[in-house]
Amino acid sequence: MPHHGNEAEHSEGNEQRKPVIRDNRKVDPETGAARHPEGEANAESNAASTEGDALSQAEEILNGVEVPAEESVAPGAAAEAQAAELRNDLLRLQAEYVNYRKRVERDRAVAGEMAVIGVLNSLLPVLDDVDAARQHGDLEDGPFAAIATKLENALKTYGLERIADTGVEFDPTIHEALIQQPGEDIEVDTVSQVLRSGYRSGERVLRAAQVIVAVPA
Repeated sequence: MPHHGNEAEHSEGNEQRKPVIRDNRKVDPETGAARHPEGEANAESNAASTEGDALSQAEEILNGVEVPAEESVAPGAAAEAQAAELRNDLLRLQAEYVNYRKRVERDRAVAGEMAVIGVLNSLLPVLDDVDAARQHGDLEDGPFAAIATKLENALKTYGLERIADTGVEFDPTIHEALIQQPGEDIEVDTVSQVLRSGYRSGERVLRAAQVIVAVPA
């Protein structure tokens, strides 16, 4: 076949037209090591860079967050415990106040009772004189009789009671036996006569009655 042109030009053209063969095998046939194509290497490099940035951002965020104190880890439990403690303190204070109020009221009542008893005791000699005048007939009529009656009624409003009954069983808590005499047709010691009246206010005996007691023969 005729050949046109020089030999050098023809040889250069053949070399340019030779096919280019690329080895895309992932394993090197000589070393057996895994190959990483350039694209995969770039992707892995980009992924590693992205992952590194994400980790750096996460570390920055975590470093910027303040760790809560132990009390604030469970705010509900802490608040409930504090509320329970305050409730117990309130109940204790309320109980102390109630006890204090009861004690004050009791002391006030006792003080008032003692004041009344003091006045009653101071008037017992006056009542003895009224009894003596009545026994002698000096208070049968007239203004003094009315005054004595008003005095006795006024003292009754403060709980004053006279102990002057006869024919009742002798009671050492309210009677003071000055004389004992044998009695007829009696089975127990009995008050036969009152020499001086006794008085009491409620359950408190202000003065025992002085009496003559008849005992079984």
